[in-house]
Amino acid sequence: MSSPSLCSELIFYVNGKKIVERNADPEEMLLGYLRRRVGLMGTKYGCGSGGCGACTVMLSRYEPLCDAVLHYSVNACLLPICSLHGQAIVTVEGIGSTKTKLHPVQERIAKAHGSQCGFCTPGMVMSMYTLLRNQPQPTMEDIREALGGNLCRCTGYRPIIDGFKTFCEASACCQNGESGRTCCMENINTVRNDMSEELFNMDDALPLDSSQDLIFPPQLTLMARKQGDGRLCFQGNRVKWISPADLKDLVKLKAEYPDAPLMVGNTDIGPKMIVKGVLHPLIIYGGRISELRTIKWGNNGVTVGSACSLSTLKEVLQTAVSELDPNKTRVYQALLQPLLCLAGKQIRNMATIGGNVLSANPKYDLSSILAAAECKLQVISKGGTREVILNEEFFTGFGKTVLQPSEILLSIHIPLSKPWEFVSAFRQAQRREFAFSMVNAGMRVAFKEDTAVVEEIDVFYGGLGPTLVKAGRTCKELVGRSWEEKLLSDACRLLQEEVGLCSSAHGGRVSFRNTLALSFFYKFYMQVLLELKSRGVDVCDVPLEYLSALKPFKNEVPQGKHSFQLVPEIQSSMDPVGRPSMHRAAYQQATGEAQYYDDIPPVKGELFVSMVTSTRAHAKIIAIDASVALTMPGVVTFISAGDVPGQNRRLWFNNPEELFAEQEVICVGQIIGAIVAETREQAKRAADKVQVTYEDLLPVLLTIQEAIEHQSFFHPIRRLERGNVEEGFGKAENILEGEMYMGGQEHFYMETQGLIAVPKGESGEMDLYVASQHAAYTQEVVGITLGVPSNKITCHVKRLGGGFGGKVMKIATLSAITATAAHKTGRAVRCVLERGDDMLITGGRHPFLGKYKVGFMDDGTVLAADITYYSNGGCTLDESTFIMEKALLHMDNGYRIPHLRGRGFVCKTHLPSYTAFRGFGGPQGLTIIESVLHEVAVKCDLPAEKVRAINMYRDEESYTHHKQVFSPRNMICCWEECLEKSEYRKRLSAIEEFNSLNHWKKRGIAAVPLKFGIGFSKGFYNQGAALVNIYKDGSILVSHGGTEMGQGINTKAIQIVSRILKVPMSLIHIKETCTGNVPNAAPSAASFGTDAVGMAVKNASEKLRSRLEPLIEKHPKYTWPELVVEAYCQKISLSATGFFMGPHTSVDWEKSEGPAYYYFTYGACCSEVEIDCLTGDHKNIRTDIVMDVGRSLNPALDIGQIEGGFVQGIGLYTIEELQFSPDGVLLTRGPSQYKVPALCDVPPQLNVHLLANARNPHAIYSSKGIGEPPVFFGCTLFFAIKEAIAAARRERGQSNSFPLSSPATAEKIRMACQDRFTSMATSAEKGPCIPWTINV
Repeated sequence: MSSPSLCSELIFYVNGKKIVERNADPEEMLLGYLRRRVGLMGTKYGCGSGGCGACTVMLSRYEPLCDAVLHYSVNACLLPICSLHGQAIVTVEGIGSTKTKLHPVQERIAKAHGSQCGFCTPGMVMSMYTLLRNQPQPTMEDIREALGGNLCRCTGYRPIIDGFKTFCEASACCQNGESGRTCCMENINTVRNDMSEELFNMDDALPLDSSQDLIFPPQLTLMARKQGDGRLCFQGNRVKWISPADLKDLVKLKAEYPDAPLMVGNTDIGPKMIVKGVLHPLIIYGGRISELRTIKWGNNGVTVGSACSLSTLKEVLQTAVSELDPNKTRVYQALLQPLLCLAGKQIRNMATIGGNVLSANPKYDLSSILAAAECKLQVISKGGTREVILNEEFFTGFGKTVLQPSEILLSIHIPLSKPWEFVSAFRQAQRREFAFSMVNAGMRVAFKEDTAVVEEIDVFYGGLGPTLVKAGRTCKELVGRSWEEKLLSDACRLLQEEVGLCSSAHGGRVSFRNTLALSFFYKFYMQVLLELKSRGVDVCDVPLEYLSALKPFKNEVPQGKHSFQLVPEIQSSMDPVGRPSMHRAAYQQATGEAQYYDDIPPVKGELFVSMVTSTRAHAKIIAIDASVALTMPGVVTFISAGDVPGQNRRLWFNNPEELFAEQEVICVGQIIGAIVAETREQAKRAADKVQVTYEDLLPVLLTIQEAIEHQSFFHPIRRLERGNVEEGFGKAENILEGEMYMGGQEHFYMETQGLIAVPKGESGEMDLYVASQHAAYTQEVVGITLGVPSNKITCHVKRLGGGFGGKVMKIATLSAITATAAHKTGRAVRCVLERGDDMLITGGRHPFLGKYKVGFMDDGTVLAADITYYSNGGCTLDESTFIMEKALLHMDNGYRIPHLRGRGFVCKTHLPSYTAFRGFGGPQGLTIIESVLHEVAVKCDLPAEKVRAINMYRDEESYTHHKQVFSPRNMICCWEECLEKSEYRKRLSAIEEFNSLNHWKKRGIAAVPLKFGIGFSKGFYNQGAALVNIYKDGSILVSHGGTEMGQGINTKAIQIVSRILKVPMSLIHIKETCTGNVPNAAPSAASFGTDAVGMAVKNASEKLRSRLEPLIEKHPKYTWPELVVEAYCQKISLSATGFFMGPHTSVDWEKSEGPAYYYFTYGACCSEVEIDCLTGDHKNIRTDIVMDVGRSLNPALDIGQIEGGFVQGIGLYTIEELQFSPDGVLLTRGPSQYKVPALCDVPPQLNVHLLANARNPHAIYSSKGIGEPPVFFGCTLFFAIKEAIAAARRERGQSNSFPLSSPATAEKIRMACQDRFTSMATSAEKGPCIPWTINV
């Protein structure tokens, strides 16, 4: 091979600027290059595997095959810079800025309140921008598809859609209308005169002007047309990259280097290299080979080049389906089904059909359909070309095919369908879109003309083994038989015998996957029956009530109605309080200018730290050997317990917490040490080389049940009791016992945890730029670790890219480790956890088990309930006791149960310690009592809504079970208004009718009330402080102890200052949260941030106003700047501190009494769902929420918090499932395995109404805290699903009462809808049962 001795020049453009890279590193992805080399921080790191969309940019290239410039949204985290030769990149900074001019996309997402924490916003902006470059007047479906690969953990997606739908031609309409469905333009409920539905106004929005867009650089067009670059070669420290000039050169290279992977889209090889550390010394890039991208039509079908992207394939097939005879395009129609939901748009733009096939991963959907369609592969090598049939024999194992290492897949021929041939595709995933399938299938059957006699049949499955599985014996038995019920019965029996998984199969979910295999075939059977019937063939009828099973759920964009009370007419137009004001940093977040901790430019000499974590759940540390790691390039040092200058071990409420494990590890993921190196990649690679020798210890306790058996609990064990439970049981007409399990939840904040520690070199001072919700605690822990007083440690927090409670405790440990590294090296050290490490180390929401005994009357009145709560606290205490306390304090929800007892046990196990999460135990405590009432309703044969209503608190002066007085009036108002606005009773009747007419699809509806305590039950946390400074030019700087993490605390603080000082919000600025400005601040948590900070800011502002009042009276015509200058000249202090001493809250646990909360936030929610009984899939149809937020300080922000919390609740109760192995290893360590709600999971109708005429005398301007309560409303989907399952079970003669744990995943739904297929699947399981995962 004639390889160049020197590296080639890499030429590409970023935001119109030419970049010539003479030392391009093949291992460097565009994301890192943009952030570290170009200094463009708007493109964010969210996961590093293409699973979140935070790193979305637009890629443009000239395509000679069609003589056009093409624009794609792509994931920068998976795009090697070496693949960019001759291409142009546009980032969020390249389309607009606050310094020059906003792009309309940036402006509209901000104005529509579509940016909360803002970390995902640049990615959202770039996905939409790319769509508009390709389609200036998109449809709502276009928008839905464009944003399908972008995750948001804050907003609930609706406001993002609201902003972007203004680009649609019919922007005012939801475009979701269906028969029987109400369009968003049709107002069902009348709105009072003092109520408004308008959260924003786009009348003065910037118009879309394509002439302002960056043009594709002409030089790149000329380069592409010349095609004279020849072979390109780039050499990095570890990897060499060769980009051949043409197909001939590629064949030659592959012959010389057969083991080198051929890369195009990098969506398969990339994650393995980035996340798993796989090293390929040589990579051959095939993206420049035009022959691999060629599409040719022939008489028998289409031949698609192997390097054609999945997006291109989709467009080609859609064109064919729209133009050709439908009978000829059945294969194409089947292929389009997975192509519409396979991965996100960005991945489909990068991934290729050849890569999808050759990856030989059975979770990838296309192979099963391509095999069923008898597609042919054209393969080329130095020896010539050959044709290979794509079937089960093509795949020899997981990730392996029959192709020789030197062979190249040139193209795939996808045939047209033959007469009397029918093809279908099926898949079921954790999430309907943007998720790998758990099982997929491709099925094809051909009949003798005008008959129902099977001539050929092929059934292929992915997900039922390490590779593609063909049901060959089954198919052979079915040939020659008539398509009838007997064939179906025999086929299911044969399929179960042939392809059924054994109990210990890789991946678990055995019964579910086996059931899906049969359910898919049953759906195929019914589809084909309908086709034959439509052609006049004499076959049995498909019952009408079965037909809905054949209609897939339609993914739609969320729309909704919102209402809130207008401010009084007498309120000054200059007073912003109570008005829907935009998040103050929304424009900066939409332009990528908003700075997060990892956006801070590198400090001179900066190092990086990477954690070394335990691989055992419980073991003695015998030895730690970092010698190999210390010899690796760039490694500076290894730190462990012996390097801590202060305390490595500290007490937290009398329980020990270790910074570094010294003698014993107590969970997988516990930090043992850390590598410090020159780059983050070097630190990570070296950390993987540190050898730890263990001696396993017993017992290893992982689950709640194991902890109960061993009586392994943290202390204290809490108890609350009202009345006399035994007496209540004695009076009850019915007694019921049961239990409810709720799984945990990963925070999945878009910004992973981390910080920068900068030693100041004097007196032990150190600055930390940290992503913390509790800067004061971080300061304290770092001081203890370093052995210095807190006044030497200063924590700076600009903003967080999401927190949700996860950045309160664990970030303090990470900060102390990073500070230790900085102390030892004397250099600044940066820590940025990778997504997988973040999920492994930092813990999440506690799993809970509630065991109950309840006594009730025949009318549903509950007299007594005894509930024992168990939570899995993990290996250390963290905040588990406080979380259990909150669960117990919420165990009554809104119900007056005369005799109520609750006991709470925090289980001590060998899992990573669970920690605070939005709701803080409230959702678990509330859900278990709701489950109790649900089961009571079932036993009484009453609607659950009636049982809930009959048991609600009603007295104006009511007392909780811990004897705190409150008025339930607003809760009752929310409940009644919710039922009215949701048309609950009317829809309940419609659901009953729907269920009677549909056998395989069922609907359910559920409504719940809410009483949620606001504030900290530990009274000393209920305090706030602030500092307000007025400068001589009239500008105002506010500092406070809260943390801005998307909830809008800074915006509300500015509104308060604006009201009191009577100045425009534009004059007020909040720079950061800093422990040097406001000491000893409480955490931003418990929905109490605005209450505490708002009151403190108000206090400081009122002090300033009172100082200025004499001057205002003396000089009434002075402008604000003139007034300030006069005050300065009069030696009036223009700086004031503010303090809020909140209420004393506490609980006497011995007496079961005490005012635990400052006040209560009330609400009610109603949700409707539809389930597919054959697959377990479900669709959230509609949700209505009515919330008492008092007098909202900012309705736009409050409604955003309600929607965002609710959508996080969707995840908690339906799809977010943490999986642990029997060894205690977390298996779900990234967005590929762990699914948070995406756009497709949000109900198409999401309506939120703020209760009118609500007041709250306890908090700032009669407002209420709202951050945490709405998470619980996700349980309405859980109970609606349970109602739908019950409808299916009743129809099949089964019990209404059945166990269902949370989350209600597709697996649980399907297996609860018992039928002949579930029976066959479970009875046919083979071998001993070794669980793949455990319920912890």
